[in-house]
Amino acid sequence: MQILKILFIIIQVGIGIHFILPVFLYLISLVKKKETLNENINVEYDYAIIVTAYEQTTLLPAVINSILKLNYENFMVYVVADKCDITGLNFNSEKVILLRPEETLAGNTKSHFYAINRFVRPHELLTIIDSDNLVDQEYLNELNVYFKSGFSAVQGVRAAKNLNTIYACLDAASDIFYRFIDRKLLFSAGSSAALSGSGMAFTTSLYQECLGDKIIEGAGFDKVLQLELQKRDLRVAFAEKAVVFDEKTSKSDQLVKQRSRWMFTWFKYAGMGLQLIFKGFYNLSWNQLIYGIFFVRPPLFLLGLLSTSFLIIDIIFIPGMIMFWIVAFALFIVTFLTALNYFKAPKKIYRSLIGIPVFVFYQVLSLLKSKNANKISVATEHFQDIDNKDITKS
Repeated sequence: MQILKILFIIIQVGIGIHFILPVFLYLISLVKKKETLNENINVEYDYAIIVTAYEQTTLLPAVINSILKLNYENFMVYVVADKCDITGLNFNSEKVILLRPEETLAGNTKSHFYAINRFVRPHELLTIIDSDNLVDQEYLNELNVYFKSGFSAVQGVRAAKNLNTIYACLDAASDIFYRFIDRKLLFSAGSSAALSGSGMAFTTSLYQECLGDKIIEGAGFDKVLQLELQKRDLRVAFAEKAVVFDEKTSKSDQLVKQRSRWMFTWFKYAGMGLQLIFKGFYNLSWNQLIYGIFFVRPPLFLLGLLSTSFLIIDIIFIPGMIMFWIVAFALFIVTFLTALNYFKAPKKIYRSLIGIPVFVFYQVLSLLKSKNANKISVATEHFQDIDNKDITKS
């Protein structure tokens, strides 16, 4: 019985530590020497901007329009319209190449390599943009700061494009939390920023090396790419000023489908994060070790449900653990509010926090559907068609 009790305590600490580690990272970032960035070197790299669309083309004109307004000249845009009707699409720019695969690809990396294999010239760098994104006018210039400083992989910020419903606001709040912990703090503490699926850039050769021989079905290509980068012990830089505006889920069914796919990818790849932790110990690599710990972390709502359940059990059977959870929850709240404050979340997001229980309920539904998530859809359905007249200006 005592052994079971000890084992249960170890499991609780393993879950609760994820509420405490961000504070640890924050303290490290305060004392660690800041990255030396070569902001004054005048280099204009040649970019391939790959925009992927699946079935829907409604938002493509807006994203291409925002890209063509970039304060940058040396780039080409490759639009991969997979399983799309492109008869009405005409971008009237020599910088835009519209590609319509003959057969359905139904996969991010397949679309990316479809574009790569049709580059009109050997671009030094490539960046991935989703069809529902808009880009800030200084996006490529801000990415350049990190490539000039020696990084070969960079993740930008995916800021909320829409806050039109409580679901969109809560989705944005969740994104801000992960942006602060998994990108800002991890990078500042000397590890690697997590990738987000879009708003990220790489040297073309590195992207081809990491994923060129991989067949990735369904969602999760960014997870595979993260693992490949970490196998090479490479750090992904976090570019706080390289901003793309991302459409947040605005409807409950949209939220369930999206989170189901995310849940599916976490269950699918979490075990590989454990391998990364062991590799970090073996190689004495801080980057691999700390990144692996965050890679295996369960989704936030699942952490909350598990922690609350543990606390209830502890009140009855292990009162000595109650203080552990009080401290863990308090640190989480402080970290969450710090993240919202750091990225200057609008008041709308703070007001939406009252809807967290409903948000969690729909994520529980997504957990129940996660087993068959890849059969639901390969892409999130989008409903917003927002004018980018002002939003992409710094």
